[in-house]
Amino acid sequence: MSEHGGNVLEMALKIGTDAENIIDFSANINPLGMPNSLKTAIVAQLARAERYPDVEYRQLHDALARAHHCRPENIMAGNGATELIYAVVQYLRPRSALLLTPGFAEYRRALQRVGCQIHDYPMSEADGYQPDERLLERLVQLRPDCLFLATPNNPTGLMPDTALLQAIVQCCHQQQIALIVDEAFIDFLPDAAGLIPQLADFPRLYVLRSLTKFFAIPGLRLGYLLSGDQAAISQMKQQREPWTINAFAALAGEIILDDQPYIQATHQWLAQQQPWLYQQLSTLPALQVWQGAANYIFLRCLKPEIDLQQALLQHHILIRHCANYPGLTRDHYRVAIKSAADNQRLITALQQVFGHG
Repeated sequence: MSEHGGNVLEMALKIGTDAENIIDFSANINPLGMPNSLKTAIVAQLARAERYPDVEYRQLHDALARAHHCRPENIMAGNGATELIYAVVQYLRPRSALLLTPGFAEYRRALQRVGCQIHDYPMSEADGYQPDERLLERLVQLRPDCLFLATPNNPTGLMPDTALLQAIVQCCHQQQIALIVDEAFIDFLPDAAGLIPQLADFPRLYVLRSLTKFFAIPGLRLGYLLSGDQAAISQMKQQREPWTINAFAALAGEIILDDQPYIQATHQWLAQQQPWLYQQLSTLPALQVWQGAANYIFLRCLKPEIDLQQALLQHHILIRHCANYPGLTRDHYRVAIKSAADNQRLITALQQVFGHG
């Protein structure tokens, strides 16, 4: 069973249908689809497949550096953000780490691979699934080698308090703790600057970014890691296998960050659909729903006798079951925000599952 969303084929086989017949709410991908600017560029440059990419990916790193007003030496692009989670852990080789739970599974797997001792900072419904000042106390008391933090969190979609986030950055700096901040979904928040502008002030701060979700290119896969420590980035680049990014993913990174019409259209779509879907889900008495900041919504089914993922599969809708996240139960789920028509189909199916509407 896949640990991630997007395992449509597996679920289609389970219920005896084609993958094309299932609406996938389990993977948080922009429903606007791949930008036309990229489709046009790929078709025009198909010949890129006939030669090796530049092993240094200079044009890609230059484009990312321009987008973030930093130097190419501060950036390492990769085959999705996941490759870079493993790369930074391999470089740091921490003996102890603090993880917020629930959280993205790959942090834990990467840390386990290097034999790291993992301490959990559990977040629960009682604290709104958000960290608070106790996290700062835990960092000082524990002094782990590194802390992973996702802004917004996956699967809850929640952003930590801005003042608290700054306090965490300062605390890690003072305690010499490497802070890896995963901003994979931050592009969906038009007003969030993220921590990239602060990299120069905090050499042990590493920021992860993904282009896969926002620009709807999960089949191409592209992410990047930024740090103010150029020596660290240089060493990670030397340690990696060559050519982990395919030619078309590299091409994507060279052009899509300049596609302002697509970026604006995405923010417009989300500004309409996010409040609509949250409000509709909230009207269902069988659900407890959290108002996230990103392009997905976290919820708990208050009817434990219903396996919501299986029930919706009968309606050819796949949602993300969150039982395999530490700290969550079989009653927790995550749904992507999709097109207006798909979102309406989800609500209709839920109303039928719960026997009203």
